Amino acid sequence: MSYKGLLATLKNDCNAMASAIISKDGAVVDSDIPEDVSRETFAIMSATIMGAGVTAAIELKKSAPERIVLDSSDVRTVIMNAGRKRILVVVVPPETDPSLVVDSSRILLESLKDS
Repeated sequence: MSYKGLLATLKNDCNAMASAIISKDGAVVDSDIPEDVSRETFAIMSATIMGAGVTAAIELKKSAPERIVLDSSDVRTVIMNAGRKRILVVVVPPETDPSLVVDSSRILLESLKDS
């Protein structure tokens, strides 16, 4: 199934610079990533970050994170759990509120929920 249309709406809704649906083992399911970016490296590292967050939470005997937000001077990356097997990663300008990203991603997250 192609999610291109839903990923493309993230550009309009929250000014996404890149977005991807990634399996939790690091494989790209679908993406809207600039051509000069290695999709494979982006996917593997995003899955690793979420995996590290889950492992840290388990060690603390807490629930897994729903999302992880990475901030830098020129970008904000929001990594969200999207069901049992997938994550959604959205890269936006640094001033973008993470809740806008989550709200803009709601339909896509729902469609991934059981996959």
